[in-house]
Amino acid sequence: MKITVMTADENIITLEVDRDESVENLKALLEVETQVPLNQQQLLFNGKEIRNADKLGAIGVNDGDLVMMVVGATAAASSPSARDIAQNPDGSAVNPVAFQQHLLRDSNLMAQLFQADPELAQTLLGNDVNRLQEMLRQRHQQKSEMRRRQDEEMALHYADPFDVEAQKKIEAAIRQKGIDENWAAALEHNPEAFARVVMLYVDMDVNGVPLKAFVDSGAQSTIISKSCAERCGLLRLLDQRYKGIAQGVGQTEILGRIHVAPIKIGNVFYPCSFLVLDSPNMDFLFGLDMLRKHQCVIDLKENVLRFGGGEVSVPFLQEKDIPSRDQDEENLLNQASGSGTQVTSGVKANTPSQPAGDLSNSTEFEGKVARLIELGFSRGEVIQALKFFDGNEDQAAGYLFGG
Repeated sequence: MKITVMTADENIITLEVDRDESVENLKALLEVETQVPLNQQQLLFNGKEIRNADKLGAIGVNDGDLVMMVVGATAAASSPSARDIAQNPDGSAVNPVAFQQHLLRDSNLMAQLFQADPELAQTLLGNDVNRLQEMLRQRHQQKSEMRRRQDEEMALHYADPFDVEAQKKIEAAIRQKGIDENWAAALEHNPEAFARVVMLYVDMDVNGVPLKAFVDSGAQSTIISKSCAERCGLLRLLDQRYKGIAQGVGQTEILGRIHVAPIKIGNVFYPCSFLVLDSPNMDFLFGLDMLRKHQCVIDLKENVLRFGGGEVSVPFLQEKDIPSRDQDEENLLNQASGSGTQVTSGVKANTPSQPAGDLSNSTEFEGKVARLIELGFSRGEVIQALKFFDGNEDQAAGYLFGG
């Protein structure tokens, strides 16, 4: 493409250049044409200075466009003073705009920055002065911390070998060095470990109401909040005989149990039972009991939850689709128990009005097993249910019938 360059003395120069040509190469061509040294040229396009690293096409220069060239004293006058490019004690720039422009004009320095600190280099190319100031403070703090550590290591090198306190500091320095090396190795070989882990959610219909269900194989029981159960039209089925306490690291109140309700995964309906918790911040948690019952597979390679050994698959939600209040793992775990503690370590229902039986009393326990077997359940299922509810026969029966 052809562009026109007008100098300060109104000379017109027409040049044939490529759209991908850099401004620095354009200045080199102008140096041949005008005998003006490259470092004394200042090019303006649409009234704004264009930087050496810019590509002509990227900044909007098209065929037939006009570029202005300022040279000599005018260009020198635009150079910042030493004070303008100085830095404050905290590392920030006294005049951030002048500091930014000064660095951008130095193509060699920018090339080094892109190699050594690409984040800072990209910030310099942007228009966010506040972000630039913040990064300059961070770099200054990092350098200060590094110098402090170097000074401490040097002081310890010459410390009295019989000084107990000095030996403790040397031991701490060696330990910290090992930690730093381990951190650097992890950053190189396992960088994903530093990323935030997104919790597992799937789309699910509960009694015809669409929900985003939190999948948690560490929670012993499937849980629904009172407000969510009401929204799904299930609160009328709440069996309050199963009141108790959900125990994890902390505890919250179990309002009762809904023995069976339909959940829809894809186009298939499955029966599901769940405990109802007084936990307004957590809607629905799909726990280990239903994961086992429906032979679910958490497939992290394909990022799907499979039901029935693979007959139905539903994808885990992306981070943007997860409820905002649940995106932070720590908040989610706190909300799940309603008392600032985890529910994922297991949920256990104990009815205060019906104390759990003593499992050490084999005669009593075997009597409960026999009575439940008579209801048509296998011995293995009965024993598991009794252990799950600490020997409470009524709760075990309800669980077996509901499952």
